[in-house]
Amino acid sequence: MLHIEDLYVNYGNLQIIQGVSMEVQDGEMISLVGSNGAGKTTLLKAVSGLKSSNSGKIVFDGADITKMTAPEIVDHGVVQIPEGRKLFPDMTVLENLELGSYLKGPKKKRAENLEYVYHMLPDLKIKANQPAGALSGGQQQMVAIGRGLMSCPKLLIFDEPSIGLSPLLTDIMFDIIEKIKKDGVTIMLVEQNVQNALKLADRAYVLEQGKIVMKGLAAELLENEDLKKAYLGM
Repeated sequence: MLHIEDLYVNYGNLQIIQGVSMEVQDGEMISLVGSNGAGKTTLLKAVSGLKSSNSGKIVFDGADITKMTAPEIVDHGVVQIPEGRKLFPDMTVLENLELGSYLKGPKKKRAENLEYVYHMLPDLKIKANQPAGALSGGQQQMVAIGRGLMSCPKLLIFDEPSIGLSPLLTDIMFDIIEKIKKDGVTIMLVEQNVQNALKLADRAYVLEQGKIVMKGLAAELLENEDLKKAYLGM
C-alpha cells in the first residue's frame, strides 16, 4: 500500500531523513520507533505532504504522491492525526469533526462517517455541541481521532497519540486504535510508549539519526535485547 524508497528530507542544510526505505502493507499496523530527534515526525510530514522531500519516492496505493500537496494526499486516503491534536478550541466538537470531511469524497459520506465515529467514540456524541477546548486532554485526543476517521482514511497515521495522557487514558486510546485496525484501516503509528506500540503492531521499524537501523516483526523486536536497553529501560 505505502512504499517509501530511498527518501531524503532536509531542513535547510541539515539532513534529517537519510535514505529511508520502508513499506506498509494493506491492513497491517506498522510502528515507527526511535529516540527524540530521530526524524520520526519529519518522515510523517513528508508522507503527508507537509514537508517536501529532497529526493526519493513515496508511492501510495499505486500512485506517486511524492510531490503532491497535503489535500491531494488526503484525497488519496492518507490521513494524519498530528502530535498535539491541533484542534480548533473555540469550535464545537461537531464542527471539528466535520472539518475532517471537507474534501469531496468524505463530504459525501459525512453522515455515515459521523455515525461511525459516534459509535466508536460515544463520548463525542454527548459532547458534540461543546467547545473542543473545554474538553479534557483525553477527550480532545478522541476528537482528533474522530476527525481523522471522518476523512475516509485508507492509511491512518498517528503521531505520538499518548502524549499528555494518563496511563488509564493511554490504555483506552490504544484499545481504540486496535478497534480501528480490526475495522480494516491500515495504520502507521509513531508512539513514545514503545512497549505498547510494539505489542499492537504487526511489524516495526527503528529510526535513528534519520536512518532505519532495525526492522522486523514487532513481536520479535519486542524481545530484542538492544532495543530493550535503548527504549524499554531493561
